Amino acid sequence: MARKPKDTRPDHKRGADPNVMGLRGEVIDQPITDTLELNFMPYAMSVIVSRAIPEIDGFKPSHRKLLYCMYKMGLLNGARTKSANIVGQTMHYNPHGDAAIYETMVRLTRDNGALNVPFVDSKGNFGKVYSRDMAYAASRYTEAKLAPVCAELFRDIDKDTVDFVPNYDNTTTEPALLPTTFPNVLVSANLGIAVGMASQICGFNLAEVCQTTIELLKNPDHEILSTMPAPDFPTGGEIVYDPGQMAEIYRTGRGSFPVRARWRYAEKEHIIEIYELPYTTTAEAVIDKCRDLIKEGKVKEIADMRDETDLGGLKLAIDIKRGTDPDRLMAKLFKLTPLQDNYPCNFNILIAGSPQVLGVGDILTEWIAWRTECVRRRVWFDMTKKKEKLHLLEGLKAILLDIDRAIAIIRETETEAEVVPNLMIGFGIDQIQAEFVAEIKLRNINREYILKRVAETEDLAKEIADLEDILKSRRRIRTIISDELKAVMKKYPSPRRTGLVYAREIEEYDDSPAAVEDYPVHLFLSRHGYFKKITPQSLRMSGEQKYKEDDGLGWYWEATNAAELLLFTDRQQAYKLRVADVKETKASALGEYLPGTLGFDEGESFLAAVLCGDYTGSILLFFQNGKCARLPLSAYATKTNRKKLTGAYSDKSPLVSLLPLEEETEVAVTSAEGRCVVFSSALLAPKTSRTTQGVQVMTLKKHPVTGARLLADTAIQNRSRYRVRSLPAAGAKLTDSDRGEEQLSFV
Repeated sequence: MARKPKDTRPDHKRGADPNVMGLRGEVIDQPITDTLELNFMPYAMSVIVSRAIPEIDGFKPSHRKLLYCMYKMGLLNGARTKSANIVGQTMHYNPHGDAAIYETMVRLTRDNGALNVPFVDSKGNFGKVYSRDMAYAASRYTEAKLAPVCAELFRDIDKDTVDFVPNYDNTTTEPALLPTTFPNVLVSANLGIAVGMASQICGFNLAEVCQTTIELLKNPDHEILSTMPAPDFPTGGEIVYDPGQMAEIYRTGRGSFPVRARWRYAEKEHIIEIYELPYTTTAEAVIDKCRDLIKEGKVKEIADMRDETDLGGLKLAIDIKRGTDPDRLMAKLFKLTPLQDNYPCNFNILIAGSPQVLGVGDILTEWIAWRTECVRRRVWFDMTKKKEKLHLLEGLKAILLDIDRAIAIIRETETEAEVVPNLMIGFGIDQIQAEFVAEIKLRNINREYILKRVAETEDLAKEIADLEDILKSRRRIRTIISDELKAVMKKYPSPRRTGLVYAREIEEYDDSPAAVEDYPVHLFLSRHGYFKKITPQSLRMSGEQKYKEDDGLGWYWEATNAAELLLFTDRQQAYKLRVADVKETKASALGEYLPGTLGFDEGESFLAAVLCGDYTGSILLFFQNGKCARLPLSAYATKTNRKKLTGAYSDKSPLVSLLPLEEETEVAVTSAEGRCVVFSSALLAPKTSRTTQGVQVMTLKKHPVTGARLLADTAIQNRSRYRVRSLPAAGAKLTDSDRGEEQLSFV
């Protein structure tokens, strides 16, 4: 027995050999690059090309297989059948399981409402695209057939207009594409997530797409926005329209645009009715978000909200409180809830098996080129069939002069196999023509029948000549495509559902302090972070302030409802609080716990708070290492309503005191050694970076700084003893009379 030669290949090459690895059970290292090339890349390409990305006919393979199966079942003109039957038959083409197939069919149905032009005429509960919880019924309970518009998908499919490929088990064939007579790739919305790429195509109005294509057939430089101004969604709503933004999306195939709900106001009942939603959201998502806003106290104008959707369609009812301006409330809800949402566009489609992100004009150009080829193939098919028929009739014409002779040849031929050769010799015709003559029925061997058939030759010759002219004429082919598009527009009218509203016409909700109702308030903040907002009238009628046993008053301000607070923590973070966002309370209540309200990180502790005002003042930050940073409050101002600011101060040394500074004054700083330094804040130059350590104000001898206060707030009597003219300074020991009972710390 011959010995197997030793495998001298490298380990990573031998790892790809199943014999080497399988028989020995070895674990062989394989470079990650080989794993990606051999395993991951084929999988990724399969998902991209054969599953997730739509092709030029506007369908993914799963859509195409389902519709073609229904077409072969005779459901274009026949009666509806159970959806379970359709799902079962589709598994001959799509092996991904009944649940996936049925879910695909649900999205194509009229009742689900996910498409501008639904392809499945459905009966039963197929859910709704605008509802998250309204689930579709099982396939055994619903029925379906193809919608009439599907005649445009399968027109002339039997005339070699598209290629056919074997199905997954080679038992039958299926079309590689459907010969759609209109640009379905833009009419039907499509979302696909592949490996490393995705596709999201918004739906456009059928009539607008057809008209735009017709104009492009006439003039390749046609301005698309003039005939197809914006997408159209089956759920309606309104697009906040910006022509420049839309033109950029049309050009690049990428971008996003806002879509908002439609509503009306019933003045007598004080009810806002929302009857159309953005395509990207659901009724349940809107209600959940509104409920959260009401709980957080951000929307106080709503008394009740409920879903009153019925057979008449979507309806969300909002009961509003008396005195509420419905326009302003809706502007607020548009900003804070999914009632206005952005639709992202990524026009990624497969062109000849290659994914490409194309603009609208490029997609229509590719569709025109592809549809032109479909028409050419159809014309060639028709011409070939007519030429074959003409060829047979020319053979029939040859026997017209002597029918009796043809009968005699057949009668005198001894064997059946010699009939066709003898006819070929006797009349000078080829085998195909002779076979046709030989198969004529006895009852048709009369001059009348033959003359009628022969008369067709002239018409066939004219038709063939016309078809040949079409193949040679690019203009005539485009005319055919244009006529088919006009027929689609006429046969399937599609009024626009989504309205357009220009951004300049919309009153945006302004949640800035200027838009907040402003009135005097008293603000109390405890050392542990409990916050109270009390009006002057309520404070006069209240008793003693209530705190927890180990807590007490830390900060007090007389401010207005439009004010803002900055809360600093031990994690070098600052949290911004709008006073208007906090409910009014009474002195007898504990107040609102700000670490929970503002979402402090786990283990994060509250240190200090500052009333921001108009962000014109400064703050002094004192650190344990004896340094002090003077920062303008404007360093913490933000254009957006951000609640959390990271990097609020330096992390080089712990923060021990924070003092607001409205004007130049004197400050007292103490250390653990019992020393004190008093100096003017004018000695501290303002810094621009929030993370600066500032300058050294106190020289330390192993004893850290323990606190700082404005001199006016201390019990120091002999101030000249501790006052210095330059920094840093060691300071002087505090005397008993100057110590007082309070320590110089945060509070």
